[in-house]
Amino acid sequence: MDALELNKDTEQTQDYSNASREELLSALKLLLTQDIENIKDEVEQIKQVFYRKVKSEHEEAKRKFLEEGGEEIDFKPEKDELGEELKELLNEYKSKKSAHTVRLESERENNLLQKQHILERMKVLVESNDDVSLHINEFRDLQKKWKTIGQVPQANVSELWKTYTAYQESFWDLIKINNELREYDFRKNLEIKQQLCENAEKLADDEDVISAFHQLQKFHEEWHETGPVAREFREEIWNRFKAASSVINKKHQGHFDGIRKLEEDNLVLKQALCEKLEAIDLSSINSYKAWDEATKNVIGLQEEWRTIGFAPRKMNHKIFDRYRAACDAFFNAKAEFYKASKSILNDNLDKKRQLCEQAEALKESTDWKTTSDQLIQLQKEWKTVGPVAKKYSDELWKRFITACDYFFEQKQKNTSDSRSVELENLAKKKALIASIQELDTVEDKEPAAILTQLREYIASWNEVGHVPFREKDKIYKEYRTKVDKMFEKLNVDANQRRLDNFRTNLKDISTKGENKLLREREKLMRAYEHLKSEIATYENNIGFLTTNNKKGSGVIRDMERKIEALKEEANLIEQKIGLIEENF
Repeated sequence: MDALELNKDTEQTQDYSNASREELLSALKLLLTQDIENIKDEVEQIKQVFYRKVKSEHEEAKRKFLEEGGEEIDFKPEKDELGEELKELLNEYKSKKSAHTVRLESERENNLLQKQHILERMKVLVESNDDVSLHINEFRDLQKKWKTIGQVPQANVSELWKTYTAYQESFWDLIKINNELREYDFRKNLEIKQQLCENAEKLADDEDVISAFHQLQKFHEEWHETGPVAREFREEIWNRFKAASSVINKKHQGHFDGIRKLEEDNLVLKQALCEKLEAIDLSSINSYKAWDEATKNVIGLQEEWRTIGFAPRKMNHKIFDRYRAACDAFFNAKAEFYKASKSILNDNLDKKRQLCEQAEALKESTDWKTTSDQLIQLQKEWKTVGPVAKKYSDELWKRFITACDYFFEQKQKNTSDSRSVELENLAKKKALIASIQELDTVEDKEPAAILTQLREYIASWNEVGHVPFREKDKIYKEYRTKVDKMFEKLNVDANQRRLDNFRTNLKDISTKGENKLLREREKLMRAYEHLKSEIATYENNIGFLTTNNKKGSGVIRDMERKIEALKEEANLIEQKIGLIEENF
């Protein structure tokens, strides 16, 4: 037993049977800091357990003494300093208890004086020769005041109550309308108590047994504050109320028994989950992908943790500390990995700067063929270099692609004249638009077959080269309108349509040279890296959130939806990058 934790739940008493004597003394010291009236049972238990252990240790020492050849008459137990300390603490308890008792007795004596004063006043009213009906309000005020006064010494309770009851009955007996008033009071009190019985009986259907139990206590208070009913109904109405109360009390006790069993089961589940977290081999995770997969696994375990309820109170903090330590170890190791990756980013930065310098040295060349091959080779090398820090990425890319664009623009001005080809391409695209239009009227084919045919037309469109510049936007808008209409008719999802649109645009980009494709790919790569970084950040942050309250649960759900949307967008970008790489 590592430590003792005092149980503040008044319905349970701490079990000290397995505690050492030192731990018993520590527990007793802590108890003495609490309200003296609430610790009697636990003090007595500590005292009994302590002396049982003293007796056990004494007998064990005596047994060893005899085994070693000693005579029983010569055996003397060693001085017990812990026993002396216990006596001092028990004396302190007795002193505090005595002081508490004195204080309570003083309060009760004061309450006794107040109630005796009320009885004296009632006696005056009962024995008065005046018309007692004039004193009804005063008498009722005395009754109300009586109810507000607390407990009196136990020895006076019975006699005091008998005198109070006698004066009440005597007072109403003296009034001419005594019978009517008594019957009215009895009837009203019976109605109130019948309603209290109904309310108590309805509590049996309340699923919240804690709330039902507390409501029942209020009903009992109201019952005791309500006056008597006619004698012939007293036993019957009380038995009904007592029976309803018994049902709620049994459910209340059963509820706590069930909670204790459930908490033990929760502890087993949480221990198993901690073991899974602690079993993760952090030294074997050495790539971004591996960290992403491991993070998904840890977040899944954290989600599972949030679905498990509380463990027993004495273990709840310990198991949570173990769980949190395992999570912290994982995310700290992950942070160290990302920190180490900065050196890789710096190496990539040096490589890309060198490629920029080489491209800038070639951009003024007029050896179109040789220089084109050299720049294309540089662009391929650029693709093999990993990412750089975000603050340098855009600047470096702009520098590199500007040098490449300048050369290829100069080359295009000196090498291209394709007017007749563009007119032929325009005719081909118009024919394809007409074919797509005809698909809208087809009724004897399955939707899957129509979709296949539509994709073939889209592929053919992507194979057709440039059209005259003046016709470019018009013909594309017409084509896009027809394709979108067919996609909507065939219920093609938005991401697939975006991918098809990109495939169409890709053909136009590819005719402008590999530098344009590379430029588009680099732009998508930056967007992809940014999305992956966002996803990692959200997944890391969600690991530190809990669902202890509604607000926390709502934030987690929002973050999960955000992560899912980001992953869908990242997947679409990944497919676009794949299409570009097919064109190299």
